[in-house]
Amino acid sequence: MTAPSLAAATAVTPLPAVGRPGDVVVGMADVKHSRVREDRLITYALGSCLGISVWDPVAGVGGLLHVMLPSGDIDAEKAARNPAMFIDTGVPLLFRKSYELGARKERIVVRVAGGAHHGATEDDDPFQIGKRNVLALRKILWKNNVLLHAHDVGGWQTSRTMRLDLATGEVTVRANGTLISL
Repeated sequence: MTAPSLAAATAVTPLPAVGRPGDVVVGMADVKHSRVREDRLITYALGSCLGISVWDPVAGVGGLLHVMLPSGDIDAEKAARNPAMFIDTGVPLLFRKSYELGARKERIVVRVAGGAHHGATEDDDPFQIGKRNVLALRKILWKNNVLLHAHDVGGWQTSRTMRLDLATGEVTVRANGTLISL
């Protein structure tokens, strides 16, 4: 395998400015909400983890969850201490806080990114955390009659950056030098 040429490396579009006023960073096993139009909620390094965004266009409320694992059943004490670590405890937290800020279930737009696998193929990934995360999210949304509006999930050892712009509700995902809008 040859290294990419300098020309190929410079052809990649740079990330939008990081650290501008209004940027709110969501860490791993973390959740943040805002209703400030100038805010952008941002999370980095989504591999097998999922970034789950919610946005209510009428209330102007948005939230972003960076969740690591599908179920808190593996460690109930840890799930109680940090519900944002697990899908089964973090997603309800994401929605509850959004409702407290004025969002309504019937208006919420849900988007997700992440869920990569770490084997040469998805079947070679011994733990399949990314796949299990996506399935757990789909199950909890389905049980609660919530639609998933857009997703960018899967892929091999893919790291993604996800941003939710509170002014527009636009969610962008950058992976491997490519920026897409969900």
